Amino acid sequence: MKKVKADPKGVLTGSHYLDGDYAIAEGGFAAGCRFFAGYPITPSTETAERFAERIPSVGGVFIQMEDEIGSIAALIGAVWGGKKAMTVTSGPGFSLMMENIGLACMMEAPLVIANVQRGGPSTGLPTLTGQQDMMQVRWGSHGDYKIIALSPDSPQECFDLTVEAFNLSEIYRVPVFVMTDECVGHMHEKVVIPPAEEIKVVERKWYSGPKDEYLPYKLDKDGIPFMVKAGDGYRFHTTGLTHDERGYPVINAECQAETIPRLSDKITDNADKIIMIEEDQIENAEIVVVSYGITSRVAIRAVQLARKAGMKIGTMRLKTVWPFPEKRIKQLAKKIKAFVVPEINYGQVVLEVERCTAGKAATYHVPHMGGWVHDPNDILNVIKEAAK
Repeated sequence: MKKVKADPKGVLTGSHYLDGDYAIAEGGFAAGCRFFAGYPITPSTETAERFAERIPSVGGVFIQMEDEIGSIAALIGAVWGGKKAMTVTSGPGFSLMMENIGLACMMEAPLVIANVQRGGPSTGLPTLTGQQDMMQVRWGSHGDYKIIALSPDSPQECFDLTVEAFNLSEIYRVPVFVMTDECVGHMHEKVVIPPAEEIKVVERKWYSGPKDEYLPYKLDKDGIPFMVKAGDGYRFHTTGLTHDERGYPVINAECQAETIPRLSDKITDNADKIIMIEEDQIENAEIVVVSYGITSRVAIRAVQLARKAGMKIGTMRLKTVWPFPEKRIKQLAKKIKAFVVPEINYGQVVLEVERCTAGKAATYHVPHMGGWVHDPNDILNVIKEAAK
C-alpha cells in the first residue's frame, strides 16, 4: 500500500486498507460532509467513530446525539444551516428515524443516511448480516414521496457511492441512502481515494438573487428549488406541513395536489440519470440473476458453476435499488426465460422484479434469513430449477 497522504483540508488520498464502515466516512469527507450527528449502534458504529476521530482535521463537527430521532433532526437543521450532513445507523435505529425522514422529504433537505443492515426484526442479530431493510427505506415513512437508495458491494464502493449519494442529494434535494450490510461494512479491502481534484463533487444550488425575493420552494427550470443558509438575512419558512412557494402551510387539497407529485416526479422523471446497474453476459442469456450488496459477490460463484454446466446466465447488479430499474427489467422480461433473485431476506426486491416482468418471464426467489450469506449452491439449485 502507498503511504497515507492527506490534502491540505485533511481529506485522505492514495491507497488504504479500510473496512466498509470507515470507507463510508472517508467518502463523506471527500464529498464535503462537514457535519455528522449519530448514535452508536452495531454494526455501523465504526463509521461514527471514524467521523469523531477525523472530522476535526477537515474543519467539521461531530455530535453524538441522545438517540437516532435526535440525530436525523440535527441533520435537517445542519442542512438548512448550509452544511453537507450525514448519519449512519442500523436496524432499530433506522426505524426510529422514519418520522424525521418523512420530514426531510417534505422539507426537501439534502442529506445522506447510511444503513449498515443487520438481521431483524427488532434487535434481531446485532452483529450479523441482513438485507431486510430494503423495502423499509422505500416505504418506511408515511405519505407519498420518493428517495434514492444505493447499494455498495465492497469497501471501495462504500467510498464511491457515498460520494455519489451526496451528489445526488444536492442535485435533487432529497435524502439519499447508502444501504450496505454488516458483511460489507466489516470487510477490509483496498480502497483507492483519488486526489480531490479528480473526485466529482456537486455543490449545493444556492440562491443568489435579491434577498427580499427569495422563496424557498419556488421551482427553478429543472424543478428543484434553490436553497439559502439560515442566518444569512433571508426570510423564509420551512415546515413538514403541505406548503406553498413561501414554505407557509396551506392545508387544502389543491396545494397537496401540487406538492406531492413534485416530490415524486423529480426522482421518477430523472430515473434514467440516477439508476446505476452493472450487467454481464446479458445479451444471449436465458436466465438473469439480479442481486445487490454482499449477495452479488456470493452469487458470482453460483453463476460461474452454472455457466460451466452450459447454462446461458446473465447478471444484473443493482448499484441503485431505488429508483428501481423497472424499464430495464421490462425489456429483459420480453427476451429471457426467468429472473433469479437472491437476497438476505424473506422476499423484498424480488417483488419489484416480479411486478416489472408482468408475467412475461418467471421470477424465482432465493431467500436467506440473515446471520450469514447464502451458500452459492443454494443459488445454483434455483438457477437449475429456473432453467428447466
